[in-house]
Amino acid sequence: KNNGGIMSEFKMPSLGADMESAVLMEWLVKEGDTVTKGQVIAEVETSKGVIEIEVFEDGVVEKLLVEEETECAVGTPLAMIRSEGGSLEKEAAPEEKVTIQEPMNTASETKEPLTVFETQTKEQEHSYERVKVSPAARKKAAEMGIDLNTLASKKEGAVHLKDVESIPAKEEERAPVLSGMRQAIAKAMSRSNAEIPHYYLSVSINMTPALAWLETMNAQRSIQERILPAALLIRAVVRALEEVPELNGYWQHDNHLISKSINPGIAIALRKGGLITPALVNAQEMDLDMTMRALDDLITRTRSNKLRGSEMSEQTITITNLGDLGVERVYGVIYPPQVAIVGLGRIVDSPWAEGDALCVRKVMQATLAGDHRATDGRTGALFLERLNQILQRPEELS
Repeated sequence: KNNGGIMSEFKMPSLGADMESAVLMEWLVKEGDTVTKGQVIAEVETSKGVIEIEVFEDGVVEKLLVEEETECAVGTPLAMIRSEGGSLEKEAAPEEKVTIQEPMNTASETKEPLTVFETQTKEQEHSYERVKVSPAARKKAAEMGIDLNTLASKKEGAVHLKDVESIPAKEEERAPVLSGMRQAIAKAMSRSNAEIPHYYLSVSINMTPALAWLETMNAQRSIQERILPAALLIRAVVRALEEVPELNGYWQHDNHLISKSINPGIAIALRKGGLITPALVNAQEMDLDMTMRALDDLITRTRSNKLRGSEMSEQTITITNLGDLGVERVYGVIYPPQVAIVGLGRIVDSPWAEGDALCVRKVMQATLAGDHRATDGRTGALFLERLNQILQRPEELS
């Protein structure tokens, strides 16, 4: 009974080419709730952590099909959504990816639904102590070997995931999470090397004009408003992709799909180990200040397990910058089904010829790994040349 509306299935999205299934940890809505496109309605746990997933249309939650803490394969219907008008619109995307529309600004702290956790010890075979606890907190406590009754006695109110995570865990207890992430990365990289014929190009870029311009601009700003070189580089890559769009997209079933949206996956190191590459969604719509704010927000949420589904499934190219570790040249491995990865190295003082004169300049090595099925070396060379030219005129990036 759909009251005249259009019914559609809300399915478990693919949050990466290596993902086959995930655990639905928590519903953040209930049957009968009105939802809007981009609203976070559930949390799922993958090998890369807990991810918030968004609904892709306005409507009403007609029915929840899957209970919390259930492992579901990609594509499994999770809920039925009744919309009042129009069918679900999807952008062109790889078959294995479920495209989720751009998220709205939702609150990062969503209240967790509560269940009642019942425990029984040998000394209390016929008496139960009831503790209000969210499903995510219950699962995390079980993984970490934490007694929820003891934890509940030390705080007022219900026990949430953040309460459990605040308790230091032994390194060996955290190892399985990292192992799962490493397995997911290994699977994706093995597929990349087996399927993708890579070509590599590199260029030396004089970063002195860009860094001098950035220093002058930041001198007039408060510390909170200052722009980091990383944001400047991301903005430059996005501008170059607007002029050479062939590198921004996917390769799927012998088809090269160019994405209208530029969603660079930014390689971010996690504090406890591992690497994750969430997307800056619709970066082509951001100026330099917006890029800096979005990057800062993305890093913060990545390290606090508050990423959204669209940020884990809609990357159209990857940018990796290992310059902070002293690496001068990065030869990346393409993450399928993307068709390119940009590597940015350390900025170093280096001899530089200008006309007949030899001087010292701040120099960065920028590399491109391209999928030879989708593009060729000429396309890659055009991109690197445009990136170089753009960084010589940094004032145009603001």
